[in-house]
Amino acid sequence: MKTIDAVEVFAALSQDTRLDVFRLLVKAHDPDPAKGGLPAGEIASRMGVAPATLSFHLKELARAGLLVSRKDGRSIIYRVQFEKVAAIANFLLEDCCEGRCGVCVSTSSLEPESA
Repeated sequence: MKTIDAVEVFAALSQDTRLDVFRLLVKAHDPDPAKGGLPAGEIASRMGVAPATLSFHLKELARAGLLVSRKDGRSIIYRVQFEKVAAIANFLLEDCCEGRCGVCVSTSSLEPESA
């Protein structure tokens, strides 16, 4: 991943509504692409965001490559593009431990500590 691509991802996630939408869609993940994700209307309802406002935020997340969409009848279903999420994580950690991140960082060590 190039730095300019990473900046685009971070810019998309640097707004609180977009970050909340992204996190909601992470929770709605299913390994089967035909099952995962949420319809735009449900996202708007859960987030308490007007549909036009949500549409803008979804467009920004999709433009950054973080979301993909599919048509299901009259609905558009949005889901996280986990390949892009993995790419940004790799970009952030590529210099860790001389390129061998598994040596010093595991996903469990990145979990937030319980209060």
